[in-house]
Amino acid sequence: MRKSIVWFKTDLRLHDNETLVNAISHSDEILPVYCFDNTHFKKTEFGFKKIGNFRANFLLESLRDLDNQLRALGSGLLILRGNPAEELLKLANKYGAQKIYAKKEVAYEEKKTEALVEKELWKVNCVLEVYSTSTLYHAEDLPFSIKDIPDVFTSFRKKIEKESSIRPFFDTPKAIGSPEIKLLDLPRLEQLDLKPVTSDARKCFDFKGGETEGYKRLHYYFTESKAISKYKETRNELRGADYSSKFSAWLAQGCLSPREIYYELKKYEITYGENESTYWLVFELLWRDYFRFMMKKYRNKFFMHAGIKDSDSYLLNHNEDILQKWIDGKTGVDFVDANMLELKHTGFMSNRGRQNVASYLVNDLKLDWRYGAAYFEQQLIDYDVCSNWGNWAYQAGVGNDPRGKRYFNIEKQAEEYDKNNLYQNMWLAKFK
Repeated sequence: MRKSIVWFKTDLRLHDNETLVNAISHSDEILPVYCFDNTHFKKTEFGFKKIGNFRANFLLESLRDLDNQLRALGSGLLILRGNPAEELLKLANKYGAQKIYAKKEVAYEEKKTEALVEKELWKVNCVLEVYSTSTLYHAEDLPFSIKDIPDVFTSFRKKIEKESSIRPFFDTPKAIGSPEIKLLDLPRLEQLDLKPVTSDARKCFDFKGGETEGYKRLHYYFTESKAISKYKETRNELRGADYSSKFSAWLAQGCLSPREIYYELKKYEITYGENESTYWLVFELLWRDYFRFMMKKYRNKFFMHAGIKDSDSYLLNHNEDILQKWIDGKTGVDFVDANMLELKHTGFMSNRGRQNVASYLVNDLKLDWRYGAAYFEQQLIDYDVCSNWGNWAYQAGVGNDPRGKRYFNIEKQAEEYDKNNLYQNMWLAKFK
């Protein structure tokens, strides 16, 4: 009997999941698993955890939904906790698996974990097989090799739009053959050394994890509200649920596929028409692809202080007290503080806010940008390793920005995007 394990990571969905589809087609029986890596809940060298309570809560909701969907097809989700290499080795040996199917990683630490798992599995003659499931355009379909990808996004975008095509998505499986899997046994936030999430009435949107919720949002944003047709005009706003798609959290955990979003968008355009706004969503998905391919090209450089610039001119500067004031929204700059308070209390911040607070940390406070990136890693509900570190390096002038270090005039930005101080007053009211 051909037995395989499907190791779910940030691909928590049944639709457009090549990993799952291939495992089913080449196995008589599969065992779906998710492993809580203990290192993700410990502090890094920057003093922050890799996963904070907001994203962990979203993750737990996503895993519950995945388990429900798997059980509807005759399967279920087995939860592991510990070192993935050790736990998957034990499980492969116990289950008699010949293969483990998983999503392909590109970031440095994730690649390291993947390599350790592969090495351990050889001990029991089990093979690790990985698939790229995160991007709109497949890496094999790019009009250049990874090492030759342009370091300027516009050059990348123009060539890929002209010379590449987007693959069809994979259908959701109809049935899954699995052994009997015990009821889902998820850890509580407290068991992960995290605090329970408290809901703040000021939050712009109520994120709920899982493929089911992701599809609800997709349907609402495209069909019910048709807010997609105004996306380009509203995307820089700061308040409300519909100024942006809010797809990012589901994309980050892989509850939604970028290709599925793309093809749903194409259907929308046929019915309601295309415009700059519908294109701009694809434009943003391309940025997401780009940072992933850049991470593949430059590997661990995106986590170094000099980024991809290979320069020693970027002085290291760290001041714990100043950093903490930035985190707590106590810098004295209202627009920065309001955005940082939203992040602290909800796990989310608008794209406009992210650019401003990053610029302030780098250019005004002159702190090491990596501390900002690491705090975002802990705090953001929609954290994606490639987009987060790629964007921070970009803002710090050590990434893919051809203009160098980009400075935001915070006062001017506040005047343009929060003219009547509605956003700032909402978040700063109780601190005044």
